[in-house]
This record gives sequence, C-alpha cells and structure tokens, in this order.
Amino acid sequence: MRSYLDFEKPVAELEAKVEELKALGESRDAVSIADDIHRLEAKAAEALKDLYARLTPWQKTLVARHPQRPHFVDYCAGLITDFTPLAGDRKFAEDEAIVGGFGRFRGQPVCVLGQEKGHNTETRIRHNFGMARPEGYRKAVRLMEMADRFGLPVLSFVDTAGAYPGIEAEERGQAEAIARSTETQLGLGVPNVALVIGEGGSGGAIAIATANKVLMMEHAIYSVISPEGAASILWRDAARAQDAATNMKITAQDLLRLGVIDGIVAEPTGGAHRDPQAAIAAAGNAIEEALQDLGNMGPAELRDHRAEKFLAIGRKL
Repeated sequence: MRSYLDFEKPVAELEAKVEELKALGESRDAVSIADDIHRLEAKAAEALKDLYARLTPWQKTLVARHPQRPHFVDYCAGLITDFTPLAGDRKFAEDEAIVGGFGRFRGQPVCVLGQEKGHNTETRIRHNFGMARPEGYRKAVRLMEMADRFGLPVLSFVDTAGAYPGIEAEERGQAEAIARSTETQLGLGVPNVALVIGEGGSGGAIAIATANKVLMMEHAIYSVISPEGAASILWRDAARAQDAATNMKITAQDLLRLGVIDGIVAEPTGGAHRDPQAAIAAAGNAIEEALQDLGNMGPAELRDHRAEKFLAIGRKL
C-alpha cells in the first residue's frame, strides 16, 4: 500500500478515486468508467508533477525520509553484482548501521559502503536506524584501506540522520572514529564517489562522503544538523523545523549552487519511492559517469583533486 505525505493529500484523494473506479469497473460491465479513470489518472499525474516541481525545503526533507524510499540495500541489490559483505572493525564489534563489502558495479570490481536505515521495525532496530557507532566507521576505514591496497574504486551511499549520539558511542571514541574515516577517504589513491540517497546528516554522513565526486538524489537533503536540531538550538523550539530547513540550504539544488556537491540525480515524478527501479538506474548512470571522469587520474592526482574540492567550498560565495 502506498504511503502519502501530508502535503500529498490532493494527489492521494485523486488516486483513491481512481482505485474506487477501477474496483467498480471490475465488478460490473461499465465501459464508460474507463474514460473517467483515464481522466482522473491524467489529473492525478499532473497534480503530482506540479506539486513536486515546487517542493519547499521542508517538504523535500519529508520526501527524503519517506518510509518507502529505496535504501542502501535496494541500491546495492540493483547496482552491485557478486556482492560479498564483510563484517567487523577488528577492534570491538560489528555495526550493522554501515553495510560494506566488495562486488562488481557494471562489471568493474569496487568497494561498496552504505548506511542502512532498515525497512521495518525489526531491521530498523538491527541497523540502528542508520546511525553508526564508532565500530561502524572503523569498519569503513578497514574496507577503504583494503580497497586502496588493491586499487579498487570506493562507492559510498549516504543515508543517515547522523552518527549515533549514545553514551557508549562517545566512550568508544565516536569523534575520533569519524575523523579517522574522513582522513582515510581524503588519502585514498583510488577514485571514490559518494551518493546521498536520503538524509545526509552531519559528521555521520561526511565520514563516508569525503569523495572526489559527491552526488545527491534530487529530493535528498544534506546538512550539518537536522532541521529539528537546528530549530531546538536557535529558537529552543523543534516545531520551527520548517523555518530551519528553509534557512539552512539543505536541498540538492542549494548545495549544487553553493559548490558543496558535484551533481544531482533526477528522481521519477513523485520521488524515488514511486519508482525505485528507475531511481536506482538513474543513480547507476550518474555513478558510472563520475567514475569515467576520474578514470584517467593517478593516485596523487586523485588526492589533490579531492583536497582542492573540499578546500574550495565556501571560498566563492
């Protein structure tokens, strides 16, 4: 069953009427109903197109968090063949908030990392809602260093509200683990491409998104803090999250203009959750193009390219 966001109510009503007419058409021989169905379907499609053409930053935030939006496991299944997951940081434990391993992307051997939020209660608890603990980032470091050793490109899929803020995570060195992961990415001698597929939250995102090419899905968000967190700090009122989202410049369109990201991957009308396979295919094409752009660079060039990219952020505003 399709889940609708609050602002999608007009579309939901039209599509509900379409379903009612289809059910009525199945129960009786009424040819005239077909015309009504086509008319309502066209009206619903036009309403959806108009709605998504003028989404506010807060509405994009809601779309980025949509429960039916494809997650890392979906992108991995759709884009990576022969995927072999590896577990553990060899220091403390396994953290399933970050899933990583090796496989083939359109025939090319790659290292793949991604934050997985989970699709239902059981998997969300197992993956800790995509909020990684220190061992998750240390696992990412282990895999990236292995990829660097064998000359394999690194693909990162970002989807997290932020790193896990629990006491035990702080006790095990959360800040150091994030910094170490960021440092490792900056020093890679192989191409790396990061794609923000949903939420890109704070250091939890940047720890695996310090890439030569940073891409975003059209309705994803990427920010130093969640809109609710920013509102709580600035106005001491989390209810003003919409105001915070508008002022924080968290959308892909804003971040491309500011030079924080390198490209936007178009989503199907109505968001990636309406046609996951089309969204995943578009993401694959964008990643392939990014890897081709980086393919002729040597290790030193890749490091310099990455450093220049991040040092340039904020200098030309």
